[in-house]
Parts: sequence; C-alpha cells; structure tokens
Amino acid sequence: MTAMPDTWLQDFRNIEPALPGADIPWLQAQRATALEVFRDKGFPTLRHEDWKYTDTRPIVQRRFRQAAAISLPDTAALRPYMLADHQLVFVDGRFAPSLTASARLPSGIEVMSLAEAIGRFPDRVEPWLGRSAGPERNGFGALNAAFLRDGVFIRLARGTELEAPVHLLFLTSGAPDSVVYVRNLIVAEAGSRASVIESYAALADAIGLTNSVTEIVLEPGAQLEHYRLGREAAAAYHVGSTDVHLARDSRYTSHSIALGGRIVRHELYASLDAEGAECTLNGLYVTHGRQHVDNHTRIDHHKPHGTSREWYKGVLDGQSRAVFSGRVVVHPQAQHTDAEQANHNLLLSENAEADSRPQLEIYADDVKCAHGATVGNLDPDALFYLRSRGLDDAHARSLLVYAFAGDVLKRIRLAPLRAHLEQQLTERLALQRLQAEPV
Repeated sequence: MTAMPDTWLQDFRNIEPALPGADIPWLQAQRATALEVFRDKGFPTLRHEDWKYTDTRPIVQRRFRQAAAISLPDTAALRPYMLADHQLVFVDGRFAPSLTASARLPSGIEVMSLAEAIGRFPDRVEPWLGRSAGPERNGFGALNAAFLRDGVFIRLARGTELEAPVHLLFLTSGAPDSVVYVRNLIVAEAGSRASVIESYAALADAIGLTNSVTEIVLEPGAQLEHYRLGREAAAAYHVGSTDVHLARDSRYTSHSIALGGRIVRHELYASLDAEGAECTLNGLYVTHGRQHVDNHTRIDHHKPHGTSREWYKGVLDGQSRAVFSGRVVVHPQAQHTDAEQANHNLLLSENAEADSRPQLEIYADDVKCAHGATVGNLDPDALFYLRSRGLDDAHARSLLVYAFAGDVLKRIRLAPLRAHLEQQLTERLALQRLQAEPV
C-alpha cells in the first residue's frame, strides 16, 4: 500500500469546482467514495499479485498535473489519425468540437461528450456510470472516478443499428508531465448493434500520463464491436481499463492493439451475466526499445451456455518486456460453458522478455475449456526456406513477423482500419530492419 500523496488531494481541491456535475449529489458522492478508496489503497506495487510484473514507481514518483489549457492542432495534423466519418476528438482530455467530424446518426442513437451528457441528461447517465467499473479495484481507477472530467457517452436505443463506426480519438498535445483522465460510457440497449473505435495518440513525444476507463453495458441481444488502439508517444505512460457487462444472448468483440507508450497497462474485464452471452477478445502488442506493455484480462462466466474466445499475440524487440495475464473463471452455475484462451509471443531480441500467465478457474463440472501459451523465436527452418528463395535475412525476418502478427489483424472486420494497422505494422518492421542493418 502507498500513502495518498497530499499533492493529489490538493490538485483535486483546486479543480473540483470546475469538474462536470460538481453540484450533482450522486456524482459528488461517487467522487468522495473514490477519494476514500484511494486513501485506503494508494497505488498498486510489485507486492500486489496482479501487478507483480509491472513497476508503477516511474509513474507514481513523477509529479503530474492536468494541462492548463487546450492547444488545438491544425486539422491537417489529424489526417494520420482519422479512421471514420463520425469522429469525436479530445485534446488533453477535453472535447474539441471544432475538430470533430459528424455524420448523420440514425434516430435513437446518442453520441456526445460525457461532460455534456452529465450537464444535460444526468438522469440518463446516473444508472450506468460507475456500475461496471467501481473505484475499488486499484488507485488508478479510484483517481479516474474522482477526477472524472470528460470522455464519450454513447447510448444505442432498443433495436437500433449503427452501420458506420464511431471513432473516439484522444490526443495529447505534448504538454510535459501532464495527466489526462478519460471516462467513456457505452450503453447498448436490447437488440442494438454498433462498432466503436477508441484510439489514443500523441502529437509530440513527451512524458505524460493517460488514465482511462471505459464502461460498456450490453443489454439482451445487443452486439458491440470494440476496437482499442494505442499509438502514444514513446515516453508516455498509459493505465487504462475496459469493463463489459453482457446480458442474455449479447455479443462483445474486442480488438486491442498496443503499438506505443513507455509503460502501458490495459485491464479488460468481461462479465457474462446471463445465458447465451458471448465475448471474443483479440489482442496484438508490438514492442521495441525499453517499452513495457501489460495486458491483464478476466472473463467471468456466471450463467450457463456462455462462450468466450481469447487470442492475444505479441512481437517483442530490443529490451522491451510484455506481460499477458488472462484469467477465465467459470462459476458454479455456468454449466455448458465453452471457453478458449491462447497467448503467443515472438521474441526478436535476446534481451526481450515475455511473461505469460493464462489461467482457468473452473467451478462447474460440465464445461469445455482450454488454454495455452508459447514464447519463442523465429523458426530457423522457415528463415532458411525464405533465404533459399532469394530473400536477405532482414526481409525474411520481417515477412515471418508480419505473418505472425497479421493473424490477429485479419480478424478486424473494418477494412479501412485493418489496412491502416497493416501499414503501421509494415512501417514498424521496416524501421526495425533499418536499425538492425550495419552502418
């Protein structure tokens, strides 16, 4: 346990009157509870089992402040990050309407900043905000609940369908030692369907912290395709979580791609709360230098006839380190559960390290569950085959790495996003190839 630094409490007192919903009793109570939790728990350390491979001291010991003012980029600077016609842009955690691109939405679908929703429709937000992701889990989540400023609120009315994806773009301007709190709330009512892209990027390489929480509620028969893309600065820190609750016959598919950041930790919790719920978690992380990426997932099967599939892959180079800790829990009433989990890691350097912890906890006796993990290097026979066909060593390695990672990318159904990520991966491999070539 770490004590609550006075600086965090003082920062909260300074900005509390300007936070959205500062005069709403139920939100005030949530913030007060979150601060109490933080006082009690502090930040996680290496002695916490769930954080034993991720050292938070580089984050905790640094003095972060919220950026004082928004520095809006030129619209042209956004082109590399634009992934959909309907795009909400946030800069340093604040909504930027002038940079937002709007497409016509079907009747019954609401997409707006969370601060606006709290101000205009607090009764629509209250039943859901904090229900999935309470502050009790760790100090980062508690701080997010206390400092909640903005993010996105999406509500899909019963039976509505959003054909085109909605892109939530969170940019950091590069203000040094700045902290950004992001809170998203997505509620999909019965029988609704949508695709949402949640991406994080940096306009400049600077040390900063992003603390994000996304809550997702899927009512009976709802379907959500959720893409989470991290392309932050090489010196940046990101600690985030996604919490999903699935009702009867609902479907949730996650694609989590981590390409940037110095220390990145993402927690994904999926709770299958009714019969017939189904979730699919796909993930890819590509690391180099001294990057540290930690994916922590938990899938809880609470009711019968639930299905879950989890497939994470990592490509590690340099002195980078990656952690995968995935747990599937089949509770006593979850008979006829069908669950699979796999994590595979490819090490391109002798100094890279991958820690993989796939876990099954089964308390029911009529289930079908499997899990596995691998950590290894490129296949020398495959390398020899490609070299014998005329490729040099660097290009042969890049081709094998691309095939390994591309197995995850091909699962992405949005063609423009898939092409964008394939290009990002190609550029990353080309850069690594140039760095490996002798001068």
